[in-house]
Amino acid sequence: MSFSDAQDKARANKNRTGAGIGTQVQRLGRFMSAMIMPNIGAFVAWGLITALFIESGWLNLGGDGNVAPDSWIASVGGWGDFAGAGIVGPMITYLLPLLIGYMGGRLVYETRGAVIGAVATMGVIVGSDVPMFLGAMIIGPFAAWCLKRVEATWQGKIKPGFEMLVDNFSLGILGGLLAVLGKMIIGPIVSRLVEWAGEGVDFLVENSLLPLASIVVEPAKILFLNNAINHGVFTPLGTAEAEDSGKSLLFMIESNPGPGLGILVAFMLFGPRMLKAAAPGAGIIHFFGGIHEVYFPFVLAKPKLIAAVILGGMTGVLVGVMFNGGLVAPPSPGSIFAWIAFTPPGVGNYVVMFAQVLLAATVSFFVASMLLGFGREARREDAPEDDSSAEATSKSTTPATV
Repeated sequence: MSFSDAQDKARANKNRTGAGIGTQVQRLGRFMSAMIMPNIGAFVAWGLITALFIESGWLNLGGDGNVAPDSWIASVGGWGDFAGAGIVGPMITYLLPLLIGYMGGRLVYETRGAVIGAVATMGVIVGSDVPMFLGAMIIGPFAAWCLKRVEATWQGKIKPGFEMLVDNFSLGILGGLLAVLGKMIIGPIVSRLVEWAGEGVDFLVENSLLPLASIVVEPAKILFLNNAINHGVFTPLGTAEAEDSGKSLLFMIESNPGPGLGILVAFMLFGPRMLKAAAPGAGIIHFFGGIHEVYFPFVLAKPKLIAAVILGGMTGVLVGVMFNGGLVAPPSPGSIFAWIAFTPPGVGNYVVMFAQVLLAATVSFFVASMLLGFGREARREDAPEDDSSAEATSKSTTPATV
């Protein structure tokens, strides 16, 4: 091997395993993906329940959740008992963040890390009024790392018979402290981020820079702050505008199903094996059911795809600005059916509305496809599992040499 060849090989190895910024970002992205991907099924389950049972869901059809007294549904208390505080609310508030915190801890310190990750996540959940997905992704792995470091100080020094006692108390004490820390620090910080996001969107609206609002809105949506932005900022401002002009473009910024559809179609065609299998069902729930939260984990698994949803969202808003788009009321949930129902009468209004959705989806799809390498990245991610199993088989069947 020549000296130049050795240099090239060293540079290649450094690019894969070095401590450069690009490598660290890739490692962080893979770690975030590992926290989210195993929980995709739970997000889809929550999306289905939400699409079915919320007040404006498929089974209520815009009703209030009440059913006839002699209906078999009455035996379970009516559809309304499933929404809000019944099951939809607790799932997004408690179950999903706990699963993320549990998985993040497990990646760091196996089962014990998973347990303390869930305990610490409970603290950040009660410390904020918004779904604590970001907090769970922070404190779950951090709690497991703390436990791993603490227990390493007395590893192999505990007298036989006392290991379980020490292990349980160390996890319990440290987990309790971190839960309190999460409630007092991380929860309020995330709540403040919600306020900043709302203030940023408000500034863009006031200065007629609506397409740029997607730079704030789309990343905030991915962190499950969509309801805070939509109902806290756009709905009040859009309602006032609609009273004067009969429609408002503000209702179409956060609720556009196009960017999410583009992301999910890109995953259907070019995503890793696990996400590719889940994408079609998520696409149906998202586009027709209006539950945008089901595509957020896909973006969290590949954080660079935030660029795709931002550009897709900006495209939809730009079309609305250029051709005077708008809805008469806030669509909830943000499905294509709700958009159709709340579009003002007139062929032109419907053409603009469909153009906003389709163009946003198209831009989001192409950008996401490029960022996914048109399937090349997925093949690299799916290959290690097969290669490692093949290598393990080879090692088990090849006799050792002396």
